[in-house]
Amino acid sequence: MRGKAFKFGDNISTDHIAPGRLFHLRSNLEEFSKHVLEDADPDFASKMQKGDFVVAGSNFGLGSSREHAPQIIKIAGVGAVIAKSFARIFYRNAINIGLLAIECDTDGIDAGDELELDIEKGILTDLTNGAIIPIEPLPPVMIKMLNDGGLVAHIKKNGGFNLE
Repeated sequence: MRGKAFKFGDNISTDHIAPGRLFHLRSNLEEFSKHVLEDADPDFASKMQKGDFVVAGSNFGLGSSREHAPQIIKIAGVGAVIAKSFARIFYRNAINIGLLAIECDTDGIDAGDELELDIEKGILTDLTNGAIIPIEPLPPVMIKMLNDGGLVAHIKKNGGFNLE
């Protein structure tokens, strides 16, 4: 995976991601995704390209358990969310819907840096500054589940939770 880094700070809440004032769009996630992260960066949705990365500090996705937050990030075309840490419910929701959420040290990544992510090898490369940032490699079952579109899609496709 390769894309540009869009950098955010610590404590980006689900309300920053999926603004509560636009909750009436929850039945039209495609339209809602046009407003993703609008309260953290009003221009994000119009500037990002499919496959770009959201890069953040600690506690990304804190707040309510609304599933719309990771869903609209994925629908918008974000390749992965890379953060120092995630709020527990956001992380679980992201994996359930097939949004790649990676924990690693994001301090050396700047906005606009070109990144390359190899989830099987456990390497995030900042092609702009040459830094190689280790990440925890994902187990094959997790990669398969994400490729299937998340936990629910994986179970439907395999008739249960297939670990092979």
